[in-house]
Amino acid sequence: MTPPDYGRAFALWREAAGEEWRRYTHHPFVEGLGDGSLPREAFLHYLQQDYVFLIHFSRAWALAAAKAETLEELQAAAATVHALVHVEMPLHVETCAAEGISRAQLEATPERRENLAYTRYVLEAGFSGDFLDLMAALAPCVLGYGEIGLRLAAGAGDTPYRPWIDTYAGDEFQEACRSAGSLIDSALLRRLGPDWETQPRWLRLCARFQTATLLENGFWSMGLDPAG
Repeated sequence: MTPPDYGRAFALWREAAGEEWRRYTHHPFVEGLGDGSLPREAFLHYLQQDYVFLIHFSRAWALAAAKAETLEELQAAAATVHALVHVEMPLHVETCAAEGISRAQLEATPERRENLAYTRYVLEAGFSGDFLDLMAALAPCVLGYGEIGLRLAAGAGDTPYRPWIDTYAGDEFQEACRSAGSLIDSALLRRLGPDWETQPRWLRLCARFQTATLLENGFWSMGLDPAG
């Protein structure tokens, strides 16, 4: 599959991450979603942990709003927080409720160490760094899910996880990915200039992206191990 066009920075980050990116986007958990072989218990365990993840992810995007330098950046961060809190998290509540998992149970979900490691890494990137650090740490989740959704939608057959796939392959999420990629490119241009990919800072941002990709890979592995 041709990589989706989510901007120049994403293309370079993806390339720099190398095999780690492929391991993330082709993880056995992901392949199980595509062919329907993923045990339902593993999927529900993932959803519960992802609900906890989204709480911290929303906080990280709120932090991005605080780090923003332009109205465009502030609007994008605020819109993402709204989508996470008012769309994606309620969808998790609805899906889990249909499986007999209440909202109270969701909110009482013990946070796995893989979840804690990932979310705290992203938040630390924002607290100790700037808007660019946050974007590099947040990008593997947003843009990776977009790429995974497109690939699975193109090849998935009769799978019970088609609604999940269609969510991330759908026009709304794909437009969000393109907007995020454009936001990252413009933020780099504003802060580092037109030659941003030749700046020493760029290599540090690549390292942030790759670390977050590694932690995403660990999150999928956690999903395959409901017993912990």
